[in-house]
Amino acid sequence: MDQSLKQILWRQFGASIDMLKNAIELCPESLWDTEQQFGYNAFHCTFFLDYYLTLDPVGFTPPPPFSLSEFEDRLPERVYTKAEVLHYLQFCREKCKNLIGTMTNEIYESDWINESKTMKYNVVEILLYNMRHVQHHAAQLNLVLRENINDAPHWIRHAKDTF
Repeated sequence: MDQSLKQILWRQFGASIDMLKNAIELCPESLWDTEQQFGYNAFHCTFFLDYYLTLDPVGFTPPPPFSLSEFEDRLPERVYTKAEVLHYLQFCREKCKNLIGTMTNEIYESDWINESKTMKYNVVEILLYNMRHVQHHAAQLNLVLRENINDAPHWIRHAKDTF
Protein backbone atom coordinates (compact mmCIF):
# COMPACT_ATOMS: atom_id res chain seq x y z
CA MET A 1 0.00 0.00 0.00
CA ASP A 2 1.23 3.46 -0.88
CA GLN A 3 3.06 5.13 2.04
CA SER A 4 1.64 8.60 1.32
CA LEU A 5 -1.93 7.25 1.44
CA LYS A 6 -1.14 5.60 4.77
CA GLN A 7 0.10 8.93 6.13
CA ILE A 8 -3.04 10.72 4.92
CA LEU A 9 -5.31 8.10 6.49
CA TRP A 10 -3.41 8.23 9.77
CA ARG A 11 -3.21 12.02 9.97
CA GLN A 12 -6.98 12.33 9.59
CA PHE A 13 -8.01 9.30 11.65
CA GLY A 14 -5.51 10.23 14.36
CA ALA A 15 -6.95 13.76 14.44
CA SER A 16 -10.46 12.34 14.90
CA ILE A 17 -9.29 10.23 17.84
CA ASP A 18 -7.42 13.21 19.30
CA MET A 19 -10.58 15.33 19.10
CA LEU A 20 -12.51 12.64 20.98
CA LYS A 21 -9.72 12.49 23.58
CA ASN A 22 -9.80 16.27 24.04
CA ALA A 23 -13.58 16.24 24.60
CA ILE A 24 -13.25 13.47 27.19
CA GLU A 25 -10.42 15.28 28.97
CA LEU A 26 -12.38 18.54 29.09
CA CYS A 27 -15.47 16.91 30.57
CA PRO A 28 -15.79 17.80 34.26
CA GLU A 29 -16.37 14.88 36.63
CA SER A 30 -19.74 16.43 37.54
CA LEU A 31 -20.94 15.88 33.95
CA TRP A 32 -19.43 12.41 33.39
CA ASP A 33 -22.25 10.34 34.92
CA THR A 34 -25.45 12.30 34.36
CA GLU A 35 -28.64 11.82 32.36
CA GLN A 36 -26.73 13.13 29.32
CA GLN A 37 -24.56 10.00 29.54
CA PHE A 38 -21.31 11.69 28.54
CA GLY A 39 -19.24 8.87 30.05
CA TYR A 40 -21.33 6.15 28.45
CA ASN A 41 -21.17 7.78 25.02
CA ALA A 42 -17.39 8.17 25.32
CA PHE A 43 -17.14 4.47 26.18
CA HIS A 44 -19.53 3.44 23.39
CA CYS A 45 -17.48 5.31 20.81
CA THR A 46 -14.20 3.86 22.08
CA PHE A 47 -15.61 0.32 22.21
CA PHE A 48 -16.68 0.46 18.55
CA LEU A 49 -13.42 2.15 17.56
CA ASP A 50 -11.66 -0.93 18.92
CA TYR A 51 -14.13 -3.35 17.34
CA TYR A 52 -13.95 -1.81 13.86
CA LEU A 53 -10.14 -1.79 14.05
CA THR A 54 -10.12 -5.56 14.60
CA LEU A 55 -9.39 -7.14 11.21
CA ASP A 56 -11.11 -10.39 12.16
CA PRO A 57 -13.93 -9.23 14.44
CA VAL A 58 -15.35 -12.72 14.98
CA GLY A 59 -14.85 -13.45 18.66
CA PHE A 60 -13.86 -9.84 19.47
CA THR A 61 -13.49 -9.05 23.16
CA PRO A 62 -12.46 -5.69 24.59
CA PRO A 63 -9.67 -5.49 27.14
CA PRO A 64 -10.56 -5.65 30.85
CA PRO A 65 -12.44 -4.14 32.61
CA PHE A 66 -14.76 -3.58 29.64
CA SER A 67 -17.60 -5.94 28.76
CA LEU A 68 -19.51 -6.90 25.63
CA SER A 69 -22.57 -4.97 26.82
CA GLU A 70 -22.57 -2.95 23.59
CA PHE A 71 -23.37 -6.12 21.64
CA GLU A 72 -26.09 -7.05 24.09
CA ASP A 73 -28.04 -3.79 23.70
CA ARG A 74 -27.66 -2.86 27.35
CA LEU A 75 -25.71 -0.43 29.45
CA PRO A 76 -22.48 -1.72 31.01
CA GLU A 77 -22.59 -3.13 34.54
CA ARG A 78 -21.10 0.12 35.80
CA VAL A 79 -20.06 3.54 34.56
CA TYR A 80 -16.44 3.35 33.49
CA THR A 81 -14.25 6.14 34.83
CA LYS A 82 -12.82 8.87 32.67
CA ALA A 83 -9.33 7.47 33.31
CA GLU A 84 -10.43 3.99 32.18
CA VAL A 85 -11.98 5.31 28.97
CA LEU A 86 -8.96 7.51 28.22
CA HIS A 87 -6.64 4.53 28.74
CA TYR A 88 -8.81 2.43 26.40
CA LEU A 89 -8.84 5.26 23.85
CA GLN A 90 -5.02 5.45 23.92
CA PHE A 91 -4.91 1.69 23.36
CA CYS A 92 -7.20 2.13 20.34
CA ARG A 93 -5.17 5.06 19.00
CA GLU A 94 -2.04 2.89 18.97
CA LYS A 95 -4.01 0.01 17.43
CA CYS A 96 -5.24 2.31 14.65
CA LYS A 97 -1.82 3.80 14.00
CA ASN A 98 -0.25 0.33 13.86
CA LEU A 99 -2.96 -1.05 11.56
CA ILE A 100 -2.60 1.79 9.07
CA GLY A 101 1.18 1.95 9.34
CA THR A 102 1.70 -1.75 8.70
CA MET A 103 -1.08 -2.23 6.16
CA THR A 104 -0.02 -4.44 3.29
CA ASN A 105 -1.65 -4.72 -0.11
CA GLU A 106 -3.18 -8.00 1.05
CA ILE A 107 -4.86 -6.28 4.02
CA TYR A 108 -5.79 -3.28 1.86
CA GLU A 109 -7.63 -5.56 -0.55
CA SER A 110 -9.31 -7.72 2.10
CA ASP A 111 -12.77 -7.44 3.59
CA TRP A 112 -13.93 -6.78 7.13
CA ILE A 113 -16.98 -8.94 7.92
CA ASN A 114 -18.75 -9.01 11.27
CA GLU A 115 -19.80 -12.24 12.96
CA SER A 116 -23.42 -12.10 11.81
CA LYS A 117 -22.31 -11.17 8.27
CA THR A 118 -24.64 -8.14 8.30
CA MET A 119 -21.69 -5.80 7.74
CA LYS A 120 -19.17 -6.35 4.96
CA TYR A 121 -16.69 -3.64 4.01
CA ASN A 122 -13.33 -3.39 2.38
CA VAL A 123 -10.75 -2.73 5.14
CA VAL A 124 -10.17 0.86 3.98
CA GLU A 125 -13.91 1.48 3.90
CA ILE A 126 -14.36 0.18 7.47
CA LEU A 127 -11.56 2.56 8.49
CA LEU A 128 -13.47 5.48 6.97
CA TYR A 129 -16.74 4.24 8.49
CA ASN A 130 -15.01 4.01 11.85
CA MET A 131 -13.51 7.49 11.53
CA ARG A 132 -16.96 8.92 10.75
CA HIS A 133 -18.34 7.17 13.84
CA VAL A 134 -15.62 8.72 16.01
CA GLN A 135 -16.28 12.16 14.50
CA HIS A 136 -20.02 11.80 15.06
CA HIS A 137 -19.60 11.08 18.76
CA ALA A 138 -16.84 13.64 19.28
CA ALA A 139 -19.23 16.25 17.87
CA GLN A 140 -22.04 15.08 20.15
CA LEU A 141 -19.76 15.27 23.19
CA ASN A 142 -18.55 18.73 22.17
CA LEU A 143 -22.16 19.88 21.95
CA VAL A 144 -22.83 18.58 25.47
CA LEU A 145 -19.76 20.45 26.68
CA ARG A 146 -20.87 23.68 24.97
CA GLU A 147 -24.35 23.42 26.46
CA ASN A 148 -23.13 22.61 29.97
CA ILE A 149 -19.80 24.39 30.50
CA ASN A 150 -19.79 26.82 27.56
CA ASP A 151 -16.52 25.38 26.30
CA ALA A 152 -15.33 22.75 23.84
CA PRO A 153 -11.95 21.64 22.47
CA HIS A 154 -10.49 23.32 19.41
CA TRP A 155 -10.45 21.75 15.96
CA ILE A 156 -7.48 19.52 15.18
CA ARG A 157 -6.39 19.59 11.54
CA HIS A 158 -4.29 16.44 11.65
CA ALA A 159 -2.49 14.09 13.99
CA LYS A 160 0.88 15.50 14.91
CA ASP A 161 2.67 12.14 15.05
CA THR A 162 3.60 9.92 12.15
CA PHE A 163 4.78 6.34 11.83
